[in-house]
Amino acid sequence: MERSGNTSLLSEEGEALSTTSNLVAAVSPNWAAEPVGKASGLSRWFAVYTVPRHEKAVARQFEVRCIEAFLPSYRSVHRWKNGCRVSVELPLFPNYVFASLERGDYVRVLQTSGVLSLVGSGREPTPLPDSDIESLRSGLPLRDCEPHPYLVAGEKVRIHSGALAGMVGVLLRKKNNLRVVLTVDLIMQSISVEVGIDEVEPVRV
Repeated sequence: MERSGNTSLLSEEGEALSTTSNLVAAVSPNWAAEPVGKASGLSRWFAVYTVPRHEKAVARQFEVRCIEAFLPSYRSVHRWKNGCRVSVELPLFPNYVFASLERGDYVRVLQTSGVLSLVGSGREPTPLPDSDIESLRSGLPLRDCEPHPYLVAGEKVRIHSGALAGMVGVLLRKKNNLRVVLTVDLIMQSISVEVGIDEVEPVRV
């Protein structure tokens, strides 16, 4: 996936990283001057862009800072060089942690070790639909999920029953199983979830 406006960063391990000015929200000096606190009582879900392989550490730090976080994960079997097979838990959306934030929380989040930016366009982060986050939080544990290459076109279906009901994605067949590819457009990431043929319906354009 090609991205423009790259700047070079270094992770904690000293490896080069690439971020995109069009994808991540920059912080203006005015933000830093704003008081931190929960004056409005209104919070929205945002995508937090992290250093590679730092998603779990960032989520733990958010917990310490009393910031509600959501880090979807899946289990994958890896084979080590010695031939041993081990089941590991990995982020379902690599490099991203979702966080429920008010405006006053932005600076605290950006000061967290391992965080690169809040995802958005221009100088403001873009909130995610609350309904999508709630569907993912409640439905993902009940489905067989795995990451999937980002898709922008294809035949769309809606999951009409069971876990993740109401979410729209692209229907695929993998071996003998049907899977629906669900996409979070804001972060340009997709996952695939296993479904039964009786759980989906075509989306009428």
